[in-house]
Amino acid sequence: MDVLGLSLPLLLLFVSFGFMVGVLFGFFGMGGSFLITPTLLILGYPAPVAIGSGLAFYFGTSVIAVMKHYDVGQVDYRLGAILFVVLSIGIELGSRLVFALEALGIAELVTGVAYVVLLAGIGLLFLRRASNLDDVSDDEADEVSDEEIPAIGQKIQSYTVPPMVTLTSGGRASFWTISGAGGVVGLVSGLIGVGGGFMRMPAIYYLIGTPLTAAVGTSLFAGLFSGAFGTFTYGASGSVDLVVVSLLLVGSALGARIGSAATTIVEEDDVIVYFGIMMLLASAGIGLSELANWLGTGALDMLSVVLLVGSSFFVASIILYQVAQQVGTTGPNAQATLDGDD
Repeated sequence: MDVLGLSLPLLLLFVSFGFMVGVLFGFFGMGGSFLITPTLLILGYPAPVAIGSGLAFYFGTSVIAVMKHYDVGQVDYRLGAILFVVLSIGIELGSRLVFALEALGIAELVTGVAYVVLLAGIGLLFLRRASNLDDVSDDEADEVSDEEIPAIGQKIQSYTVPPMVTLTSGGRASFWTISGAGGVVGLVSGLIGVGGGFMRMPAIYYLIGTPLTAAVGTSLFAGLFSGAFGTFTYGASGSVDLVVVSLLLVGSALGARIGSAATTIVEEDDVIVYFGIMMLLASAGIGLSELANWLGTGALDMLSVVLLVGSSFFVASIILYQVAQQVGTTGPNAQATLDGDD
C-alpha cells in the first residue's frame, strides 16, 4: 500500500530517520543533509533532487534547533552573519558546478567521492582530538576543558590580520580567516548538497577558534540562512521533493529540540568522540555505495544503506540514553533544562 506515493516501510523510514537526524542536528549543529543526501542517492533519487531535498530539510530543522540554542545563549550572531554572506556565495558557485557535472553525467560519482574523503577526514580529526585529551593527566584535562579552544584555533587567532572580529566567546579572529573558512564550506556545501554543518561546525571550532558549544549554536544560526538560500537555488529548478522533506521534518521537529538540550548535559569529550565515530561510519557507508555501483553488487548497496542510516541511529541512541540517564539521576532540574526553562 502506497501513502503519498511512497511504500509504508519507506514512509516510516523517512519519519524515524528524520527524528534521529534531528537529534544529531540539535546536538552537533549539523542538519543531517550529509546523511540525507547520500541516502536519497542510494535509494535512486537523481543527484539534483537528492541535493535540493537535503538542503530543504536542513533549512527546516535549522529553524527548530536555533530557537533552542538561542534559549541557552550559544549563538554568536556577528560571526554567524558574516558566515552567512560568504556561505551563500560559495553555495551559489557550488550549485552551478553540480548542474555542469550533471550535464557531463558524473555528478553522482564526484559527490560520492567527495563525501567519503570529507567525512573520513573530519572523523579522524575529531577522534585524534579526543585521543589527545585522553593522553593528558586529569589536571591537564581540566585545563584543556577550561580553555575549550583547540590548539590550532588558538594558533590561528594569534595571527592578527585586520580587520579583526570580536567573538562573543571573548576571543578575536581575522575577517579573512572567517571568510576563507566560510567560503570553502559554502562551495563544498553547494557541490555535494549539504547544509555544511558537518564541515562548518569543525571549521568554527578548529579554524575560527570558538568553544565547542558556541560553535554548535553559531553553526546552526549561519546554516539557517545558507540553508534557505540553497533551498531557493535548487527549488527554483524543481529539484526539491516536498513529500520526502515533509516526512523527514515531521520526525526531526522533536528530535532537534532534544538534541539541542542535550548539549548542556553530555560531556564535551563525549561529543567529540560521538561525532568522529559517526563521520567514519557514514564515510564507510558511502564508500561501499560507490563500490557497489562500480561492481554492480546489490548486497553491498544494501550494506551501505545500513551503515549510513545505522550510524545516525547508533549515535543518536547513545545521546538519547545519556539524556534519559541524566534526567533519571537529577529529576526535575534536568527536565526543566530539556523543556527550555532557566
